[in-house]
Formats: sequence, C-alpha cells, structure tokens
Amino acid sequence: MIEPLLSPYAPLVNRVAQGAMRSQLLVKAERMPKIQLSARSLSDLEMIATGVFSPLEGFAGSADWERILTDMHLTSGHPWSIPVTLPVSDNDAERLQPGSPAALTGSDGAIYGVIEVTELYQPDKLREAELVYRTQDTAHPGVQKLLSSGSVYVAGAVWLLNRKGAGEFPQYTFAPSEVRAEFERRGWKTVVGFQTRNPIHRAHEYIQKSALEIVDGLFLNPLVGETKADDVPATVRMKSYEVLIEHYYPTNRVLMGVYPAAMRYAGPREAILHALVRKNYGCTHFIVGRDHAGVGNYYGPYDAQAIFDHFTKEELGITPLFYENSFYCERCDGMASSKTCAHDDRYRYILSGTKVREILRSGERPSPKFTRPEVADILVEGMREPR
Repeated sequence: MIEPLLSPYAPLVNRVAQGAMRSQLLVKAERMPKIQLSARSLSDLEMIATGVFSPLEGFAGSADWERILTDMHLTSGHPWSIPVTLPVSDNDAERLQPGSPAALTGSDGAIYGVIEVTELYQPDKLREAELVYRTQDTAHPGVQKLLSSGSVYVAGAVWLLNRKGAGEFPQYTFAPSEVRAEFERRGWKTVVGFQTRNPIHRAHEYIQKSALEIVDGLFLNPLVGETKADDVPATVRMKSYEVLIEHYYPTNRVLMGVYPAAMRYAGPREAILHALVRKNYGCTHFIVGRDHAGVGNYYGPYDAQAIFDHFTKEELGITPLFYENSFYCERCDGMASSKTCAHDDRYRYILSGTKVREILRSGERPSPKFTRPEVADILVEGMREPR
C-alpha cells in the first residue's frame, strides 16, 4: 500500500542530468539511435524530467498504459489519468532495442535527452481514444493527434540533457521546486491553482477571487504549450493576464508561472491531470469550473467535476474547488452564478469561447460585462485579422 501524496510535500522527480553525468550522456548520445520528438513529446520530456509530471520518471510502458486506461492509476497505485507515451513510426521502432538507450532529438536536430528503452509495444489507439477522450471522432483535436502519431510506443525512463529554454516567457518559467520555494518565502500555507488556455474574462476573475477568500494565495498557471490553431495565442494571453493582475488583483497574493505542457483537450481526465500537476507545483487547492479542458460538445458541462468522485482527497493530495458557470447579471448588476443569482437567462450576459474569438478576430471590442477594458484592448489588437 503506497502512502498518499500530500501537497505540498509530495516528492518531486528530478531527471535533469547535470555536471559530469550530462557531459558523458551527451557524448554517448551522439552514437545512439535517434528519436525525433514532436512538439508535444518534447514538452512531455521536460514535464517528466523537471517533476511537473511526478511521479512519472519516463514514458509509459504497456502495463501502466493499461492501468491508466482502465482505472486511472499507475501500476504503483498512484493516481494518473492520461497515458504519457512516446509514439514512433514502425521504421524508427526497428532501430530501437529494449535494454539499449536512444537519443531524443528535436526538429532542429539538437539532442534534448536520452531514454532508457525498456519496451516497445503497439497500443490499441482506438480503445485509448474512447477511454481517454470518450470518442473516436477525428474532429476531436486530441483524438486526431493520437491517431496521426506513430503506431509504436517506446517506454522507458528519461534523462533531460538540454532544455528547449524558457521560450517567450523566461520571467514566468519555474520548476515545481522553485514554485514551492516561492510559496514558502511568501508564507503561503494554502494556495489555489488555476489552469487556463484562454484569456481571463470576468467569470474567471469572479471564481478566482471567490477562491482567494479562503486561501492565502493564487497560483495563476496558464498553459503555453501546443494548443489548437484557433485558440488565442499564448503571447496575447500572457499580456492580458499581466494587465489584469496589475489593475484588478492584490499582487502580493498572486503568483503567475507558465505551464509549458501541450493541451490534450481530454475534458474530465485532463482535469485530474491538471489537479495532479498543480499538486506538484505545491498547490493545496485547485479550481475546476464548467467544461474544464473540454472542446466541442464531447463532454457534459460538469463531467470534469464528477470524475473527482473516483478518487479520495487523500490519494489526490489536493482539494478540488467546484464552480458553476459564472456570468454578468443585469438585475444583480454584477458577476454571479446560478447558486447566487435568482434571475433568468434574459438578464445573464454569457459568451461562448467560440463567439468571443469571432468577435476578437473581427476587430470588435468585447463588452466590459465580459472582460475588463484593459484586457479587451490587448485582445482586440492581438487577434485582429490582417486586412
């Protein structure tokens, strides 16, 4: 029986090679068979090695893959909801051998890591799609990515030799150990994490500030890895977060740091993954709103909350905070939810993410009932279609 992982004291994986070990592995990697990583796999490598995906030490083998699909746990007994796998083509698989390491390269040819290959296996990807994404429809971006990737999975522990770098957001790029240390420096005993791939609108602000009423600090952790082509670009989103924090948040109670992982759009299962990740960063609480990590109409509006019933709070090591859909109510003259508002839909100002993106791309300005004016300025400028 494993001991429950309790935030913020859960052990963090560290598979970042340093010093003489890194130098030796870099020399040896030149002579190893090479695996070119996709953008997602490269970000997964960094998430594993730096401890964001603790307790993972590498890409999943067939036993873990099966257990994750069937009951959302690793063979070790730790909760885990989405297999983190390394797909390769049949041709690449022929050059690999269990028991022998392989070098992990990027599209630029640089060596980023090494994998200690333990297994090669061919998964049933349609089954994986059905269990993880609840659909086999290739219109779903996660399913499309899954089915279009290599047919063979390579399993094994990894070592990170080079990082892609802090990218466009160096001042907001932190390892989980650094985030935990900052929480301690600030004296925060309870911290709520918030995941977003969209600009923060008034509804997000409402639930974040509601959560701030019961904890010491807010960890705003926007995802800046690979997303859908029609999502708002990360650079635009980050500017909108900065101006919002500057003008509308108590800055001494908010820490922003990027989450450099790829978006999987797995709805309920990704909500669990996001909670576990924020536990690793040191959060004690995690906000789960309406259709968390959803896309299209593949998931029910509160399926991402219901899935937490499959786990105990002790084994997750983090407390989920569930919020219903929030909106601006004309009669209330402010932000509300169905729990706090007595008025019907004709008084409620709600915009879907799709509708908002349409407004932005046309150069129109979203209503201040939806987003703050300073944020609207950034979004309109950043999303205006060239003429």
